[in-house]
Amino acid sequence: MSKPQFHHFLLRLRRSALFRSRPLLLVSSTALLVVLFFSVSFVFSATSRQTSTGNGSASAIQTLFRSIGLAGNDELGLNGESDKVTLEEGDNDPSHRVEKRVVKKGESIYTILTASGLTPTEVHQLTSQLKADKSFKGLTAGKTYLLETGRDGKFIRFTWQSSPYAMLHLAKDERTGKLSTQKETIEYETRVATLEGTLHSSLSSELHSRNRASLSPQLRKILASKVDFKKDIHAGATYRILFQEQWSENRFIGTGDILAVEIRSKGEKFNAYQYSDAKGDSSYYDEKGQTLAQGRTLFVQPCRFNRVSSGFGYRVHPISGRSEFHGGVDLVAPTGTPVRAAADGRVIFRGMENGTGNMVTISHAGGLHTMYLHLSRYAPTCRYGKAIKQGEVIGYVGSTGRSTGSHLDFRIIRNGHPENPLVALKQTAPRQSLSSRELRSFMARVRAYQERLGGTRPVMVADAGGIADPLL
Repeated sequence: MSKPQFHHFLLRLRRSALFRSRPLLLVSSTALLVVLFFSVSFVFSATSRQTSTGNGSASAIQTLFRSIGLAGNDELGLNGESDKVTLEEGDNDPSHRVEKRVVKKGESIYTILTASGLTPTEVHQLTSQLKADKSFKGLTAGKTYLLETGRDGKFIRFTWQSSPYAMLHLAKDERTGKLSTQKETIEYETRVATLEGTLHSSLSSELHSRNRASLSPQLRKILASKVDFKKDIHAGATYRILFQEQWSENRFIGTGDILAVEIRSKGEKFNAYQYSDAKGDSSYYDEKGQTLAQGRTLFVQPCRFNRVSSGFGYRVHPISGRSEFHGGVDLVAPTGTPVRAAADGRVIFRGMENGTGNMVTISHAGGLHTMYLHLSRYAPTCRYGKAIKQGEVIGYVGSTGRSTGSHLDFRIIRNGHPENPLVALKQTAPRQSLSSRELRSFMARVRAYQERLGGTRPVMVADAGGIADPLL
């Protein structure tokens, strides 16, 4: 029935005998309420019986609620898991601009901030929060900094690398005018180290004695399909391991990825070498290029969170109070918690859309996309079109957009449809054989690893305090 036909029907109904006769009106109204009551009861009954069968009952109740104005869509306009997600591309944040500038001769933090729109009083308030901090002593001519401005060129944030390990942010909230300072820790330096020796007991005991116990679970995972460490590895076995370490100045922080491992025990050889294929997926292979089965997850956790406040599926929205579909999971975390890319990909959107707040969308291989909503701000290096590595910081947890508290709304889209992120985070990456071209490249990498392992370079240990070799 079209809209004009519906209005005509209502007009005829008002002029009918039903509305001119009070007894008839009372009887018809009562009958209508009875029918409505039993209809709602029937739908709720069907819902309770079909809860375990999926979203069919949820869709029915959604249809009923939406017809009487009690249901709505989520931030991206979704009202069901089968809905097609429209993925916007571009930088939809024209009101914000980030410029990389160079400190000119004669400039100081005072002249830079006042020229950017802050009053002398505001500059004093910011710098007074850093009385004991010597960050600005390195702000000399030729050094670079980032300046973020908002609407009408108003100052938002000044970012300066105050040390090799920290970024300093001086900010002014656009809405409240509140001034704040924040230090952001920079990733530690990654170096490559070697470790070799002969076992006197078990490999785990040997690694523990060399202050590298954290390598043991990695080795067991990498070689799980080839080695039974209790039966195959005995006293007298020799080992050589090439691996990454994280260091802060000359202080050992921890171990990173194992790049290569070679173990010889009673005439048997057990080898594994890390290699990234043409798609950028890293895995471990033996010396012949055969894949070693091991459970590497397709996605990594996007941030450290305290709890999941809202799961994937239907819920009552905390702001609207209406039943609606939620196409992601809400991960509760403090404002400013780093948000990392769940997998390698490319930034195809950075900006706002409906109630998303600050949002980043990353495109991945195989028709996959990840979305990160309600960010407090973007990482300075997160730009539209930029290639992103898995684990790279793209923004920080916040509460922008349609949000009641600090959290990350994390979403995974597969071939245009939303997918439960908590399930997807447990999936393992597909394993594919190396092409003939990649196999040649892999063999060259293995030779480089073996040359490195067979060299006379010093072994790094936790208390050595020396300078390790740079990353390969």
